[in-house]
Amino acid sequence: MDAPTDKLMQDLKTVVGDAEELVKATASQSGEHISRIRARAEESLRIARERIKEMTQSAEMQARAAAREVDKRVHENPWTAVGIAAGIGLVLGILLGRK
Repeated sequence: MDAPTDKLMQDLKTVVGDAEELVKATASQSGEHISRIRARAEESLRIARERIKEMTQSAEMQARAAAREVDKRVHENPWTAVGIAAGIGLVLGILLGRK
């Protein structure tokens, strides 16, 4: 996942956690108004959990697809892949060797 998506997921998880705490904290409260608010909050939590699950599954599918594409490209052009890997290794070696 990219940085904005990671941030959104973290924010959404934080909101879900806070809402769960709020629902638990109001469990002993009674009254029609509190009951309606709790029901809406619980429904919102259910929906948020589903969205988190969907987003996670989508990110996993995209990562798998990217890995398959890279694997395919490496198998189609193995010497190019070896050259690129060697070049990256050389650059990293030079950069790390300077310190």
